Amino acid sequence: MSAQIIFLHGPSSSGKSTTARSLQNAIELPFWHISIDHLRDGGVLPTKRIKNKDFIWSDMRTSFFDGFHASLAAYAHAGNNLIVEHILDNPDWVPELRELLQPFDVYFVGLHCDLETLKKRELARADRPIGSAEQDFHSVHTDRVYDLEISNASSTEHNVLAILEGWRSGIRKSEFARQG
Repeated sequence: MSAQIIFLHGPSSSGKSTTARSLQNAIELPFWHISIDHLRDGGVLPTKRIKNKDFIWSDMRTSFFDGFHASLAAYAHAGNNLIVEHILDNPDWVPELRELLQPFDVYFVGLHCDLETLKKRELARADRPIGSAEQDFHSVHTDRVYDLEISNASSTEHNVLAILEGWRSGIRKSEFARQG
């Protein structure tokens, strides 16, 4: 059986991690939960040296994301099911990921969150630049075609049940749906 990918997309602080953890605990197959935050928080990036300006993040960003995207395909090619959380804030990433993930069943979920909640969560977290959630709010869902869209206005439990129902249906209509 080909690897399954549930791709959670939404603004910074929209609840992707909370949704992914709940989904991972509820789904009937083993799924890896993968995000950029895991790499940052796990010490993969030289975060302290980036903060100290020893290294410039903008110089590292392209190769970092190229590697992250290639790793998703590598994990899936090895037969691992994935719950991916990501913010597609670069227009080049969608066609790149579409090509890399084309061999797999991708269920693309858009997470929406009202702006005031995003701002409050961003302030409370204090682990990202202030204003990134609002910037994402105004741009990340533009021109995206999802299999399912959910909102923080519903409970995490409700959203996870909706994701599971949609994923189990096998119906794929997003921009990541396999062609032919």
